[in-house]
Amino acid sequence: MRVAVVYDCLFPWTVGGAERWYRNLAERLARGGHEVTYLTLRQWDASDPPDLPGVKVVAVGPRMELYAAGKRRIWPPLRFGLGLLGHLLCHGRRYDRLHLASFPFFSLLAAGLLRPFFGYRIAVDWHEVWTDDYWRAYLGRLGWLGIAVQRLCARVRQEAYAFSLLHAARAEAIGCPAPVTILPGEYAGGAYPVRAVADPPTLVYAGRLIPEKRVSLLVDAFALLVAQRPEVRLTIFGRGPEQEAIDAQIARLGIGGAIRLPGFVPETEIEAAMAEAAAVVQPSEREGYGMVVVEAAAHGVPVVVVPAPDNAATELVDTGENGFIAADATPAALAAAMAAAIDGGDALRSRTRAWFAANAARLSIAGSTAKILADMDAGRAADLSSR
Repeated sequence: MRVAVVYDCLFPWTVGGAERWYRNLAERLARGGHEVTYLTLRQWDASDPPDLPGVKVVAVGPRMELYAAGKRRIWPPLRFGLGLLGHLLCHGRRYDRLHLASFPFFSLLAAGLLRPFFGYRIAVDWHEVWTDDYWRAYLGRLGWLGIAVQRLCARVRQEAYAFSLLHAARAEAIGCPAPVTILPGEYAGGAYPVRAVADPPTLVYAGRLIPEKRVSLLVDAFALLVAQRPEVRLTIFGRGPEQEAIDAQIARLGIGGAIRLPGFVPETEIEAAMAEAAAVVQPSEREGYGMVVVEAAAHGVPVVVVPAPDNAATELVDTGENGFIAADATPAALAAAMAAAIDGGDALRSRTRAWFAANAARLSIAGSTAKILADMDAGRAADLSSR
């Protein structure tokens, strides 16, 4: 089958859970014998194009800055949608199936607009479905536009997928054809060798420094924790528009000696720090899946997360088995959850490793791609029988 994987970013030129998922998906579909094209925006130097095994990479738009002040800019998704529209007008008959993310929405609208003319099937991953209130908070007076466009995308004829119960239910609620298929996971690795906890015990955060990640909440909670346990340390990997505010917060609280902020570093350094961490802490208010929970568990390291209406990562945490969910989104509750993870010691790390062993197959990308391949075969059979 001739498949186009469509996403405006490509790993490792941009780094994130969706980027990893679409690159892995493209390569696995190619290994399955399909003719795969990856349609994206260009993020690489023209003299050094990507080389994905078995996958043809096509840029349908130029290199662009995707974020401003921690939020996605509107123009790059529009430009990507226009680029995809132009590409499909010229090459739409080349594809039997397009596999897209729901966001950025304009590429999905372009694919849906031209589907009746070229006959390809459309598969859509709803990594997240934002509530009306979240759209209004995110875009202010333009929140109605985000609400309308998201609902319009749900009504494109599609095979709909999600990675969590939360977002599957939301996708159906805004009009996606039910039932939305829940894919079991995105993790492409295996278990890692056991590493001893670092001395002094260290908590690790890795991600962008943007408001929805709530790193400021983590710093406030850590200040409470280190006041009781002066030996504990925190490492914050990543950068973002909240960098200066976080630096000022740490200085104001007088805890700079207990916190390390190395910024963006090679992935191997993050993995090494994670493997020796007493716990990985992810205080985010919005997660479509929770890959950090699975990645940490593969190292035998528990995770601490914070509840929020838009945080699907809590679905992957079994309290006391592979980590803890803070009682609420306050510094005191998060500090208590981090203390519980540290106190869990080797026994908690053993339970976390056992949790990963029991759930690895369910959470593997292999299970998700197997489901997608089965759906592709079923769709192809249905197309043949209708001719």
